[in-house]
Amino acid sequence: MKNFFFGAVVVLAVLIGANSIFVVKETERAVLLQFGDIVRADIPPGIHFKVPYINTIRKFDARVLTVDATPQRYLTLEQKALLVDSYAMWRITDVLRFYTATSGDEARANALLAQRVNDGLRNKFGERDLQEVVSGQRDALMMELTEELNTYTADEYGIEVIDVRVKRIDLPDDVRSSVYERMTSERQREAQQLRSRGNELAIGIEADADRQEAVLLVEAYRDAERIRGEGDAQAAAIYSAAYTKDEEFYSFTRSLNSYRQTFSSKNDVMLLEPDSEYFRYLRSEQAR
Repeated sequence: MKNFFFGAVVVLAVLIGANSIFVVKETERAVLLQFGDIVRADIPPGIHFKVPYINTIRKFDARVLTVDATPQRYLTLEQKALLVDSYAMWRITDVLRFYTATSGDEARANALLAQRVNDGLRNKFGERDLQEVVSGQRDALMMELTEELNTYTADEYGIEVIDVRVKRIDLPDDVRSSVYERMTSERQREAQQLRSRGNELAIGIEADADRQEAVLLVEAYRDAERIRGEGDAQAAAIYSAAYTKDEEFYSFTRSLNSYRQTFSSKNDVMLLEPDSEYFRYLRSEQAR
């Protein structure tokens, strides 16, 4: 009987000791409750003690968590409907506020944050046009929304919003065709403007090239005529210098060249008087 009693005491002591010790990991945040009331918040990582069956421990994930918001339909500044799929990353910074606001329910925290993200995106999209929200100002929009959310969630929920991102932006089925047709028309109009501008530039370039060609041809003809004139002047000067040295010999050689060119073809016929001056050197006694 004593052994049984002693064994029961040992078992009871082990159970009480086991229920008196709890461990908080580095990746966790915890609060100590006494009959449902918080008596100690934000318990640091490590081994801790509690009163068995009086105190209870609630642990929460301290790592970065992700909430996927349900795709929502938003209107842009020009009243174009978009179907937006987004997500947010967050973590607990104030365990007491988090437990008070959500009762430690992570699903409830996700729902509250998702609603805040949807409201913020709806406001931001309503202040911008389609081009800005799709590509032009998306990064700036996400940064602004993250900062605005943090000013509220930190005080209300005890959480920090690390980042908000848009995974996908689609056009609703009922407006997709009309938007695509309008985008096609705008692109065609821009393409036509670019073609017209290109044709205008091409005409100007061709006209300038034609003008330069005409100027080059005129300048080349001018230079050619000048060079030809200078050559003719030099040739005339050489001929004149040669003629003045021996006029008779010069006349004789010119006549021989003329005879050679004239009588080079046997089919040519010349009608001249026998005593023509052209045959002066052929009749001359000196020439014979």
